[in-house]
Formats: sequence, structure tokens, C-alpha cells
Amino acid sequence: MSGPTPAIAGAPILLQFDDNSLLPMLYGEHDQHLARIEQRLGVSLISRGNRLAIEGPSSAQELARATLNALYERLRLGRPVGGAEVDAALRMAVAGDDPAGAANAASPGAAAPAGRDALARFVGADNSIMTRRRHVFPRSERQGEYIRALQDHELVFGLGPAGTGKTYLAVAMAVAMMLAGRVDRIILSRPAVEAGERLGYLPGDLREKVDPYLRPLYDALYDMLPADQVAKRLVSGEIEVAPLAFMRGRTLANAFVILDEAQNTTPTQMKMFLTRLGENGRMAVTGDPSQVDLPRDAVSGLRVAQDVLAGVDGVEFIRFTNKDVVRHPLVTRIVRAYEAAEDPALDLGDGKNAR
Repeated sequence: MSGPTPAIAGAPILLQFDDNSLLPMLYGEHDQHLARIEQRLGVSLISRGNRLAIEGPSSAQELARATLNALYERLRLGRPVGGAEVDAALRMAVAGDDPAGAANAASPGAAAPAGRDALARFVGADNSIMTRRRHVFPRSERQGEYIRALQDHELVFGLGPAGTGKTYLAVAMAVAMMLAGRVDRIILSRPAVEAGERLGYLPGDLREKVDPYLRPLYDALYDMLPADQVAKRLVSGEIEVAPLAFMRGRTLANAFVILDEAQNTTPTQMKMFLTRLGENGRMAVTGDPSQVDLPRDAVSGLRVAQDVLAGVDGVEFIRFTNKDVVRHPLVTRIVRAYEAAEDPALDLGDGKNAR
């Protein structure tokens, strides 16, 4: 009987780091970062002082070497390294810029020719976002493009699956621009269709009606600003929660406006929202075209906007994929599984594939 050819182990690779003070952050508490790399790449990492030996298949050794060097350089430049950054570096080392690499990301032996370039940009790019509570860095190539687009364009669409940072980064950029005086207000909006209820039938005042739908936006705000500042700015109107249905007739000047879950707008609602943009205004529209919660026969305004606004000057579309998912690694695998299962003939029980 013959089985798969085992990966050929290479001679151990030795790394030596000059700054011992950075090693606790590089290795992680109880060496958890090293354990993460070992598990993902199938290598063994043995540390002795400022030296680290990498044992395992030669191709996996090279990926581990590139990942560790990139993370060390981030630390040397004064940038944080946590579990999310380790996952991001691993994702870039394995998949690089090759979309096909994402499909093989679970195979540690697969070399990623573009991985080194991706890691170099991961280390060297300084397109981070500074807020009062957090310094936000891109954790994927696409996130870096998204941040640059939010900085440079008046209207940016962030499209893609859950967990890619579309909304979180938009809120971070809005807060940073408000703190820098580039905009006076932040306006958060989201269509309230998930529960199948109209706002008027929900209990409480306007804020209480809308808050459950906007909780992800609030969570991001509290990550960027102290809680007392969020509360104060909500009272003063510097931060405003505006249901999409209540945006009609307004001109939003000097404001950073975020429309979340935009796949659940109709074409009429989307046009109404986009034409609210006023002088010195910014807009970020985020959504996942594969997760439409509108009635079966309704057309998503987000999908129409992609066709209508393609090539319009000042409008930028950033499309995320499953390899940009920066939540728990299992989320990436879940997204891939659902994408693989998508088929016009497949009935998942909710009618979404019909749109």
C-alpha cells in the first residue's frame, strides 16, 4: 500500500534576535504566539535565550521564518503584536496576494510566492488609525487598501463577508477624523429590517427603538473613545444615531456618515442616502451582498449601487474575501464553507440565493 509522501524535514533554521526586550511580546504570554505558529504551520519552535530554532518541513520552516521576522520588525517599529497580528502575519505568509492561496491556506507545505511581499507591506505600511483608546492597524492587505480609501475618497463602499473589519475600520476612521477636526459630526445609520418589524411598532423612544440594530456600531465607538466621551458626544449631537428612514430631506455637511448593513436597503433608499452627502462630507457604506434580509422579491440597493456607480470619480469600492476575515480562525473556515456551498439551485431555507 502507498500513502501520501511525507513532507521532507529540512535542517533546523536558527533565528537570532538582537533586542531581548522584545521577545516576551514576540513569543506571547506562556509562548502562546509560538504555539499558534506551530499549530498553523506544522513546525516546532524551540527558544533558547535570544535564539529560536525552527524544525519541520522545509517549506513550512520558511513560512515560519518569514512570519517571525515580520512580527519582530513590527515590534521593533513600536507596533503592537497580539494574537490577531500573529494570525494576520500567518495569513499573509501562506496566502500572500494569490487568491488561490486562500483556498490552500490550511496546507502548511504550500509555498506562497507573494507572501514575502505581503509581509513587507504588513510591516512597512503606516496607514494606521489613531483614536483616543486604540491604535488600529490593518490586519490584511485588503484592510490596508480600505484604510487608504477611507482617507482619500469621499465615498467608500466596503463589501464582503462578516469579520473582515468593514464597519469597525469605518468607525475608527470616523472617530479619528472627528478628533482631528476634519469633520464635525459622526452619523451612524442602519436599515432596521432584521427582525421584520417596523420602528413604530417597537417599544420606547427613537433611540431605544434603533439601538438594538446599531449595537455593532456602538461597540466599535466604545473601542475608540472612553465611555463618558461617547455619552457626552451623543448628547451634544457630535455623534448621532439616525435611522435610515429618517435621513430623507437632510444635507449632511461636515459629517462622516456610516451606513451599515447596506445590503438591506432598497435601490430607492440607497439613492436617497447617497444624495445626502454635503460639503466636506464623507460616507462609508458597508455590507455583505450575500446576506440580504429583504423579502424574496426585493432587489438590494447595494447590488444596484455597485453597477450604477462603477467608475464614478470619487467613489471607491473595496471588496473583501474570506482571506480577509480577522475574527476567530474558525470564522474564516465557516465563510469558506458557505461560499463553497453557494449554488443557484441550492435552497438554504431563506431564499437569499435567489437574489
